[in-house]
Amino acid sequence: MARETTICGTDLHIMKGDVSEVPLGLTLGHEGVGVITEIGGGVTCFKPGDHVIISCITSCGKCAACRRGMYSHCADGGWVLGHLIDGTQAEYVRIPYADGSLHLIPPGCDDEEPLVMLSDILPTGYECGVLNGEIQPGDAVAIIGAGPIGLSSLLTAQFYAPSQIIMIDPDANRLEVAKTFGATHTLPSDDAAAGVMKLTAGIGVDVAIEAVGVPESFELCEAIIAPGGRIANVGVHGRSATLHLQKLWAQNITIRTRLVDTVSTPMLLKTVRSGRLEPKQLITHRFPLHEIMQAYDTFGHAAREKALKVILTA
Repeated sequence: MARETTICGTDLHIMKGDVSEVPLGLTLGHEGVGVITEIGGGVTCFKPGDHVIISCITSCGKCAACRRGMYSHCADGGWVLGHLIDGTQAEYVRIPYADGSLHLIPPGCDDEEPLVMLSDILPTGYECGVLNGEIQPGDAVAIIGAGPIGLSSLLTAQFYAPSQIIMIDPDANRLEVAKTFGATHTLPSDDAAAGVMKLTAGIGVDVAIEAVGVPESFELCEAIIAPGGRIANVGVHGRSATLHLQKLWAQNITIRTRLVDTVSTPMLLKTVRSGRLEPKQLITHRFPLHEIMQAYDTFGHAAREKALKVILTA
């Protein structure tokens, strides 16, 4: 049974038609925490009554990709929940390959609601943004997009002690939130490239993280990256972006993309339990599941509603 779930920016991309392979009428959602009510014959690691985090990525644990830790490319799984099979925005959800696709919530975690953030956005911000960007101590980092994913990259980037974390977003409220989350500087999207160059003495940033999923954001990363820098794309893109190779070819720039694998979820759970990471601050709104359309309206008008993550409770 899914006790808490949430809405992801990817769900909005699906509703806009950016993810064409999603079948009509599919139940969306790929994040959640819940209580196991039944198990299949192949499940050995869990039992009914266990409280679990539902991974957004389904892993068989046996195929070549899973053995490499690349669960997103599992031969019979990957991102299927709310994508190819019914997802978590329901009272009950079936989880294939449960042994590799659930994480046991340890006893003593009285507040399970924030653990929903470990299903997707925190691993995504960390793996696709921070790890792909190879953030090092002293680096200058720019994160384009101060939504939940960008803020997750901001929170986990601080594990590596960068000297600057510059958040860029058109929403003044989200930039204020970013300051409270640890951003050293914030910039509005208008003329952000000039602002970044001013903050970095004309050099640019060592790491640029794209956390929006529109061509303009990716091209901004290209404009502000320093020689030898790393561009990490996190956003879900529905349109092509221009690759300015005529400017980048001699700059030793690395561009990396990936779909989250959720290999970092156990580590992130430890940091949450220790108090070093506080995902609850990402939650701004709560709705019962039967008010899901109002929840989607709130999340879809995030600037108007000052929304980050919206929790749905079954």
